[in-house]
Amino acid sequence: MSVTLDNYRLLGRSGLRVSPLALGTATFGTETGWGAEKDDARRLFDRYVDLGGNFLDTAVGYGSAESLLGEFARDRRESLVLATKYSTLRRPGDPNSTGGSRKNLLASVHTSLQRLGTDYLDLLYLHVWDFTTPVEEILRGLDDLVRQGKVLHVAISNTPAWQISRMQTIADLRGWSPLVALQLEYNLLERTGERDLIPMAREMGLAVIPYSPLAGGLLAGKYSRADVAGVAPGDGTRKGFNFTALGTVTERNLDIVDVLKEVAAELGCTPAQAGLAWLLRNPNVTAPIIGARTPAQLEDNLAALTVDLTAAQLARLGEVSAIDPGQPHGLLGGDHIGNVMLGGMKIQTNR
Repeated sequence: MSVTLDNYRLLGRSGLRVSPLALGTATFGTETGWGAEKDDARRLFDRYVDLGGNFLDTAVGYGSAESLLGEFARDRRESLVLATKYSTLRRPGDPNSTGGSRKNLLASVHTSLQRLGTDYLDLLYLHVWDFTTPVEEILRGLDDLVRQGKVLHVAISNTPAWQISRMQTIADLRGWSPLVALQLEYNLLERTGERDLIPMAREMGLAVIPYSPLAGGLLAGKYSRADVAGVAPGDGTRKGFNFTALGTVTERNLDIVDVLKEVAAELGCTPAQAGLAWLLRNPNVTAPIIGARTPAQLEDNLAALTVDLTAAQLARLGEVSAIDPGQPHGLLGGDHIGNVMLGGMKIQTNR
């Protein structure tokens, strides 16, 4: 079933309506050496918003991206959902310019508000868990910003599931602002979030917002087995990282890409569109974040909204990309425990 950017979805346990694809702005600006020039970034923004898109993702660590987004959004601010993130290092050598602390939280939000040219943020994520800041300090700091009207909703990213569920419980018990969204890397090549993070998000009322939905270009078909063998250098340098060097271009991942290409050929679309469509049709996903550097890339990504995978195609993609559920999920889902617990009885649930 085709959808459009103005076919909005609720963001977790909030009343906020967001587009089914978010536009990431890490590609806005060229200081990293690989992003889009200002005029191209403006075209990306305008095209997305003109089609009904309202969900824009940025971060205080993205540098000029926040400033460019603020400039582009100035005349349409009220109709947009601006999401930013804090906790990554802002000033090298300053230990208090990183992490989840109240000091860094307030300074980061102040910086983001100035760059974005607004007096409030629709959504603020803790970007990366630092393993040092007490959860009560984080939650109370976020709640204070909500009560001050500087932030409307709070969320989290790149944090262990047990810590998120603990934080959500504390927030509920103390009447603090709940987390409404979870950002994580999730795509056909990286499905380990299905073990704990995604089920936790469903139970705790957090919208799942996947980043890197095309696995750094692997699902767009940018790499081959020559890259695995080291024969070709690949063109995967992105923000200083080379995916061949990181070991993500593996035989297992390329086997998944091969099936994705087969499915895309059957549908008459690109592998990137089929990979995004797999996420869009996932009932546990609210809005994948797409990141385009050129207008052509954006159009290719947006076309995924019209791709309709069949049940058989979804099953093929699911089978080739399946992960080991790990413990205790493998044990609990096995036949032995099923017999021990139910002895052959069937119980219908609404989940």
